[in-house]
Amino acid sequence: MNEVNFKNASELSSLLAEKKISARELMQAQLDRIRAVDGKIRAFLSIDEADALAQADAADARRAAGTTLGTLDGVPVAIKDNIAVSGQPCSCASKMLENFVSPYDATVISNLKKSGAVIFGRLNMDEFAMGSSTENSAFAKTANPWNTNCVPGGSSGGSAAAVAAGMTPLALGSDTGGSIRQPASFCGIVGFKPTYGTVSRYGAVAFASSLEQVGPMARSVADVAALYDVLASPCSHDSTALPGERTPTFPQLSAPAKPRKIGLPKEFFGGDSAIDEAVKKAAAWYESQGCEIREISLPSIDLAIPTYYIIATAEASSNLARFDGIRYTHRSARATDAIDIFAKSRGEGFGEEVKRRVLLGTYVLSAGYYDAYYLRAQKIRSLIRSEFEKAFADVDLILAPTTPETAFPQGGKTADPLKMYLGDICTVPANLTGLPAVSLPCGFDASGMPIGLQLIGKALDDGNVLAAAHAFETAHDFSGRIPTIEI
Repeated sequence: MNEVNFKNASELSSLLAEKKISARELMQAQLDRIRAVDGKIRAFLSIDEADALAQADAADARRAAGTTLGTLDGVPVAIKDNIAVSGQPCSCASKMLENFVSPYDATVISNLKKSGAVIFGRLNMDEFAMGSSTENSAFAKTANPWNTNCVPGGSSGGSAAAVAAGMTPLALGSDTGGSIRQPASFCGIVGFKPTYGTVSRYGAVAFASSLEQVGPMARSVADVAALYDVLASPCSHDSTALPGERTPTFPQLSAPAKPRKIGLPKEFFGGDSAIDEAVKKAAAWYESQGCEIREISLPSIDLAIPTYYIIATAEASSNLARFDGIRYTHRSARATDAIDIFAKSRGEGFGEEVKRRVLLGTYVLSAGYYDAYYLRAQKIRSLIRSEFEKAFADVDLILAPTTPETAFPQGGKTADPLKMYLGDICTVPANLTGLPAVSLPCGFDASGMPIGLQLIGKALDDGNVLAAAHAFETAHDFSGRIPTIEI
C-alpha cells in the first residue's frame, strides 16, 4: 500500500501544489491499490487506465505552466456506473446496458472536468440503483472492506467500498432512498445527499426522478464539501435543477462554531442498541459544545417506507420504459416480432429486483389503483414534509442513526426483499422531503463494523449540515480509521 492511498483529498491537493507528488504518481498509486485489493472487494466494473493517466499528465502539465484549475486539479474521482462520462461505459450494472457507451458527459462530470479532477473507473452498484446491498448487480457482488463477508450497502456500494479500501480518495454516488448515506455508514466513510435540485441530475440515469440526487462520497467531511462545491450548479438541461449560483459550503466549515438546536426524533431510535448508544453519545457531545438537544416527534415516519416504495416504483416503471430492446439496449436474439423484442429483451436484460419494482410501479399506476396507492402516497409524502417543516421551526438540525443496523452478511436478506426495504427507514425521509442529509462515522459495533450518524438539515442549508458534521468529525477519530484487507 502506498502512503498516499489513505490520505484525504485535501492532503493530496496540498502535496500536488507543493510538487511533492505528481498527478501521474498519485493516479498510479490508485491503480496499484486497485490491482492489489479489488479482487476481493470488486468495487470497479471497468477502468480505462490509459485515459486516467493521460488526464493526470494533463494536470501535471497545467501545474507546470501555472494554469492549475483548482484545488481538485489532478485529484482522482471514481464514478458510479449510472452517471454518464463521454466515451466510457454506462451499464447501470445491468445486462440491459452491458455494451452501452455514453456519448456525452453528465453535468456533474462537466463540472469535474472544469475543475481538473481525474475522472476514472466505473463503480459497481445495484442494478439501476435498485437495492441496498450491491448484490443486485448483474456483474459482481461488492464486499465490505471492513469484513468481506458482509455487504457494503447500496446502491452506491461500489463507491463506498472503493473509498473505504483506499482505491480512490473521492467518488460520486446517487441517493434515491439512502443510496449514498447507507453504504457510507456501512463502510465507515462520509456520504452527502444534497438538497434536491442543487446538483444537476442531467446525465444520471433516471430511476425515480423526484427522489434521486447525485452526491459526493469521501473519507472526510471537508473532502465531501469541496467535491460538493464543484458538483453543485444550475443546469439548463435539467428542469429540476434550481436556478442561481450556489453558496459554497467549504468556507463554512472553518467559520466560528455556533450553538445549534438539534432535534432527536424518537421514531428513529429503538433499533440496534449499539447504534442508539453511539448516536446518543454524539448528541451528548454536541450538547457539551453548547448545542441544545431536544426530543422531537415525526409521527408519520412509520409510513415513509411504503410511501417511498410506491412513489419510487411508479417512477421507475415510467423511466425504465425507454429500455425496450429496440434502441440502444440489449436486444433478444430469440425475438420474432416487435412485441416479442420488447418482452424478451426486457425479460433477459433486467434482473429480478428491477422486474419486481417495474411490475409494482406499473400496478400502482394502473386504472383502478392509481387513487388508492399512488395518489395516496403523494398525499402522505406531503404530510411527512409538513412534519419536517414543523420540526424545523423549533430546531436547526435533526440528528439520528443513518441505519437501524450495521452491515449484514452477504445473502442475509436476498430471500426476503421486504427485510431489505425496511433497512431504509432512517434514510428515505430526506429523499421524500428533498432535504440535505449527511452520514459520517460515529463509532463501531462489537464486531468492529462502522456505525453511521446522520444529520438532516433545512432545505438549502447544506453548508450548516456539513459544518456541524465537520465539527463532530474534527473532535473524534472515527473517520481516520481504516480497514485491514488481507491481500
